[in-house]
Amino acid sequence: MSEEVEVVPLRAVHLDRAVDAVARAFLDDPMWSCVLPDRGVRDVALRPMWRALVGFARVYGEALTTPGGEGAACWIRPGKTRTTLWMVLRTGLGLPRAIVRLPRDARERFFTMMRFIDERHRLVMSGPHWYLWVLGVAPEVQRRGIGRALLRPILDRADATGVSCYLETQTEGNVAFYRECGFDVIDEQNEPVCGLPIWFMRRIARSLEQGSETATDRSSARSCVRRGVRG
Repeated sequence: MSEEVEVVPLRAVHLDRAVDAVARAFLDDPMWSCVLPDRGVRDVALRPMWRALVGFARVYGEALTTPGGEGAACWIRPGKTRTTLWMVLRTGLGLPRAIVRLPRDARERFFTMMRFIDERHRLVMSGPHWYLWVLGVAPEVQRRGIGRALLRPILDRADATGVSCYLETQTEGNVAFYRECGFDVIDEQNEPVCGLPIWFMRRIARSLEQGSETATDRSSARSCVRRGVRG
């Protein structure tokens, strides 16, 4: 696959392939391995959740993929980054149903971890911002520029409107990838369930008055293209 990756809105026709790509990308993710230690159970139990997260992003943000569904980026738009009961109800209860289907001990670990992450989110980010919920690329096509291509439309929109972007990641390798894409670490904590590190990252919108990017920016962008990412 070339570095010119086509990105399209994630529609029903892409859903099964994109959800499969994300599920496999996150199969061995540290956080989800903590929540659901059994790999086989994790593979089956989390697929409805990825599907629900895509549906939520389609209503309250942007869900992007490639024509072949090799991955997905799910963003929540500014002003909607604090999830409410009404928002959940409007998306058809897919998310709560997916959570309820988790084994009881996994559900407890999940809620403990999510409360911690949500509290840190509120503390470190103020004002409108795009929230990257999910970025996942199928393992067999990582490091081909798909991850960065999936980020690009919203990063460009954020730059054009002067809005920051925000994410969390539990994978140290992803920290380097996101830094190359313009994010900076604004907080680092250990979550309370398994003691795993979590990096909280923000990307400040580039000023439209800065003009063309510098050689350093271009080099960083090329490096970003070459790396793969789970989320």
